[in-house]
Amino acid sequence: MIISASRRTDIPAFYSDWFFNRIKEGYVLVRNPMNIHQVSKIKLSPDVVDCIVFWTKNPKPMLDKLDELKDYRYYFQFTLNSYSNDIEPNVPSKSEEIINTFKQLSDLIGRDRVIWRYDPIILSEKYTVQYHIKYFEKLSQILNGSFNKCVISFVDFYKKNARTLNESKINEPVKEEINLIAKAFSEISKKYDFEINTCAESIDLSSYGINHGKCIDDKLIEQLCGCRISANKDKNQRDICGCIESIDIGLYNTCMHKCKYCYANYSLKTVDDNYAKYNPNSPLLCSELLIEDKIIERKVKSLINDQLTMW
Repeated sequence: MIISASRRTDIPAFYSDWFFNRIKEGYVLVRNPMNIHQVSKIKLSPDVVDCIVFWTKNPKPMLDKLDELKDYRYYFQFTLNSYSNDIEPNVPSKSEEIINTFKQLSDLIGRDRVIWRYDPIILSEKYTVQYHIKYFEKLSQILNGSFNKCVISFVDFYKKNARTLNESKINEPVKEEINLIAKAFSEISKKYDFEINTCAESIDLSSYGINHGKCIDDKLIEQLCGCRISANKDKNQRDICGCIESIDIGLYNTCMHKCKYCYANYSLKTVDDNYAKYNPNSPLLCSELLIEDKIIERKVKSLINDQLTMW
């Protein structure tokens, strides 16, 4: 089983105490987003958890606790963009904190386990094509040696974020703009010797050496495991998403970064209300069990194929 922590919120930044308590207890409870009173109980012991994938803009609260994960395999999807607080209101200063945290994390766990995400790429009067090219190179230079792979994507307009994006006068990139960015980013990646993949993009950028990627990546997980895993594509993600199957333990409407482009927050009032309910000792994130809740123990198992080793 692969644990995703989490596409729905930033657990490392805001809920790391809760996460480590769940690791100690050996299980987590997760509400079904489509049926909130249906609660899954998910075992978190190392014998069934093949890998944990963390998604974050600020893992600093976790850094001094990583030893508690010594029995687990894991890697980080670390988003580090060039936006100011007009777009990412509650992300700490990139120059004063986040860049140093990125480098520190890489030093602690290795550059192969820190995936740099420069996404989503948005365009506006302020954040132009040339702006992105300039700051992508600047970040590539600063982070050089602390990562092997960068993941990019271009902003998507969903029902849940379209209003905020329009109010912020953010534009959806057109094909010509995407190609200009891809060409320049590709040249920068060659200069600093790293790979670029796209995340859930239908456009083909392979002519620039940029291929479709898998954020939850069976090949990387196999490298961490030292053996093959038997995993299918995640049927709960979009068709253009290449990720393998995982179980997400996060909760929508709980990310306090409150980024303007976010699809996982669709009511800032609900975000604040949920955050007020945060109890690091609860088995549920930002929630407590209710009388009407029905707990179902989810059947989970390791995906490691003992018959197939990599060497």
